[in-house]
Amino acid sequence: MYHSFDVTLHDLDAANARPQGGQDILSLMGQMMKPRKTEITEKLRQEINKVVNRYIDEGIAELVPGVLFIDEVHMLDIECFSYLNRALESSLAPIVIFATNRGICNVRGTDMTSPHGIPVDLLDRLVIIRTETYGPTEMIQILAIRAQVEEIEIDEESLAFLGEIGQRASLRHAIQLLSPASIVAKTNGRDKICKADLEEVNSLYLDAKSSARLLQEQQERYIS
Repeated sequence: MYHSFDVTLHDLDAANARPQGGQDILSLMGQMMKPRKTEITEKLRQEINKVVNRYIDEGIAELVPGVLFIDEVHMLDIECFSYLNRALESSLAPIVIFATNRGICNVRGTDMTSPHGIPVDLLDRLVIIRTETYGPTEMIQILAIRAQVEEIEIDEESLAFLGEIGQRASLRHAIQLLSPASIVAKTNGRDKICKADLEEVNSLYLDAKSSARLLQEQQERYIS
């Protein structure tokens, strides 16, 4: 008979930041159940990695790589990228997914420009997934899922109209109109959003593209 536990490297780091008891796997698990606030040093991480590697070599443990998703990766500075570059060389490194909508721009903390704001030496180690703009059908499906998650009732005609708004402005803007449209519908005594509710809130709120265009056309009316 044997016991199987799913633990992360961070769990082991935290459990051993102030160790008590033995270093076998059951002792480590016991320490994890006693939360305590203390510093996790780089030296501690290295020691834990050695223990985990030994367990893997002995067949006691199995490594299941996790997934680290970093959105808006262009916001990281050069020090963060340097750390990631080193961390990705580890045999215990997770699968890392970077997401960004930037083209050629500065790497933060430097005077360098690079594709997507990622240093070239790190970019060379990545595979880049080409993405395409959502079509009307896909937008409607995403909006329907979002409405369901937020427990908002909306009819098919309204979803189609919201999809048109998403195509013209952005999917994010279309999603943001769901909540105010639901409030308008309830104010009018209805539980389900109709097209008129969306038309009303769409007339009240500008998307980023429309706002920028309006500022450009009427810049003399604003303080610069």
